[in-house]
Amino acid sequence: MTTSSEPGNSAQSPGSDRWRRLEPKVYAFLAGALTLWIAHLFVSSLKLQLAYADARWGPGVPPLQWSAPLDDVFIHFDFARSIAFGAPFEWIPGNGYSSGGTSLLYPFVLAAGYLAGFVDERLMLWATMVGATCVFACLLGSRVLFHRLPIWTSYLAPLFLLSVGALDWTLFSGMEVAFFLAVWALNLTAWHRLTTTLETHPEQSPLLNATILGLAGAIMIATRPEAAVIVAVFGLWGAVKIARHQGMRPALASVLLAGVPGALVLVGHALANHHFTGESSAAGALAKLELHHPYLSRTDVWNAWKHFSLYQIFRITDYHLTDMPRPGGVNISVGWLMWAPAFGALFSSRTRRPAIILWLSALLWIAVTALNGQVRWQNERYTMPAVAWLLLCSALGTGSLLSWAYESVRAETGRRRLGAVFAATAVVGGLGFWLLHQAPKFQGQMWFYGRASRNIRDQHMMAARHLRSLTPKPRRVLLGDAGAIPYVSYLPALDIIGLGGYHDLPFARATRLGVPGAVELIQRMGPRERPDVMALYPSWWGTLPLWFGSRMFGVDVRGNVICGGATKVVYQTDWRALDRGLVPSELTDAEELRDELDFADLLSEKAHHTTFGKYPSHLNMKILRVSPTAREEIWDGGRSTLAGDGASFQLGGVQAGRDAKIWLRIAPSQAGKLELRRAGADAMVREFPAGDQWRELSFVIPQAQLESLSQVSIVPIKRSLVLYHLWLTQEK
Repeated sequence: MTTSSEPGNSAQSPGSDRWRRLEPKVYAFLAGALTLWIAHLFVSSLKLQLAYADARWGPGVPPLQWSAPLDDVFIHFDFARSIAFGAPFEWIPGNGYSSGGTSLLYPFVLAAGYLAGFVDERLMLWATMVGATCVFACLLGSRVLFHRLPIWTSYLAPLFLLSVGALDWTLFSGMEVAFFLAVWALNLTAWHRLTTTLETHPEQSPLLNATILGLAGAIMIATRPEAAVIVAVFGLWGAVKIARHQGMRPALASVLLAGVPGALVLVGHALANHHFTGESSAAGALAKLELHHPYLSRTDVWNAWKHFSLYQIFRITDYHLTDMPRPGGVNISVGWLMWAPAFGALFSSRTRRPAIILWLSALLWIAVTALNGQVRWQNERYTMPAVAWLLLCSALGTGSLLSWAYESVRAETGRRRLGAVFAATAVVGGLGFWLLHQAPKFQGQMWFYGRASRNIRDQHMMAARHLRSLTPKPRRVLLGDAGAIPYVSYLPALDIIGLGGYHDLPFARATRLGVPGAVELIQRMGPRERPDVMALYPSWWGTLPLWFGSRMFGVDVRGNVICGGATKVVYQTDWRALDRGLVPSELTDAEELRDELDFADLLSEKAHHTTFGKYPSHLNMKILRVSPTAREEIWDGGRSTLAGDGASFQLGGVQAGRDAKIWLRIAPSQAGKLELRRAGADAMVREFPAGDQWRELSFVIPQAQLESLSQVSIVPIKRSLVLYHLWLTQEK
């Protein structure tokens, strides 16, 4: 078949010239119309669900007209509003730099809408408009995939890309996925321009095109840092192509031009994270990636990665791509029909190159997101870019087979023509059968989009309105969901999970260890800085709301499909137990504090170079009295140590010429003993009884042995023990 899109097409009629000029506009119109129609379906579901639930807001309360199906969308909104208020990279203005956003660039796009007047919940309208525009841009850029096929095959791209409800759910959710795919299409077109220019003009310098590819890659990494592996594929592919046509020197130059901009984004982000937070890794990575899980071994991480890699493939195929996972007892689901043409695209010389790009993009993305322990939540949104590339590759393979069949029918006779007709019929029939079983899933995702948005509005946004109406106005809200509540309430907030960030306090790493680690950091905050209100799911946080909160009200959600619990409970906080027991209970006026190690406080442990044994050290916390007659309770968090394992650390601050004393706070549930070991000194052994109160063991360090404090270890004997607090004192 000869078309205007194929190289070498010579004489053209005036009609074909007019069609060649008109055709891109026709494609753009159809792609745009289909995008808007799909967006309309999902937004209509949202509006219908919100309108149905408006009566719950009560008389005189104006309903919120917009919501989003994920609380994480509002985290982007929080960052965007901070940008609009002149505080970029801050979750809440005044909280300081935060590395907890999943995208560096996307909040700036949202901030443009906020500054344009899309404020409060109407920012979701802007996010939907951005999503639709970016999907349209992705469809325009993806046409280069069909460069070697007849032009009509590219019309399959919109049909395939927008055919899966779960992907559409994510594209129009307000998250950054649609924007990310548009940026990926920008990289694709830059890569296509680089490689095709080498084929058509091998004498032309490729460095300008390599520079464009590098800048596009930097934008892609700024959108999602995980995309570095995909940017590397584009850059290395281009370098290999240059090496074949022009030699190694321009190829090496192109690698630098294509890779350095993205690398600068990654390195710059890591340096900024380290400077402002003390952690090079982003808060999201610390909170979500299994690589940073404090209690998993390397083998556990490897096994988790394998599990989540396979989970993504089978969850997408057996659930999101079909309503009939195992028809008739067969061990292969209908969803695999979408993989077949994508695989077939690798076998045609006309589609192999773009198919490899799509397969590498999808597989590398799955491999990277498999490190995320939360990949199985939130409608598998983390996997959706890979689903988009799979669908585009399937469209490419289908277009290749149909164009071959069409050309064969025109050029061949007899059995070959019959075989081509049969192949085309089989492909169309298989895709029709798949579409028949995708339609119910598509409708279900439309309903899910509206119901999830309604859930977020009825619980998170409702709770925010209640908080905003309180008198006196809360000074800070402690949250486990860092999105809608601070955005709608306009209140300062503290994200206990750590995505929001609060100056240099490492909440993401501390909370990953356990709730006691987060409370230790709250203890570091001044009394006027601490949250005076908590909005939490009680079952998520153990004894935290019981010990430090008194219930004010709860906000229920009906028909919950997305929220973390049926009731979001708001508590008034009481942190007084954190301000007691800050020194040993038997400390006299003649003694003064020289050093202090607060176990489970990550900053204190880091300052004392604290290390634990070869087994993971878990966190614990208790709120007890120092004696049965004491009136006030003291809270403290601690670290578990196994028998013979212990903890090692360094102490300092002592003055020569005077004895020192080490005080150790414990709360043993069983009697036992421990050793205090020091560099170059004999071990000191202490026995302790069991009891439901704080116990403080003391060790006198002679002045001649003060240098031994440079390396100290506490080792339980026979039984495990939780270490809570340690002080070093001397007489004044």
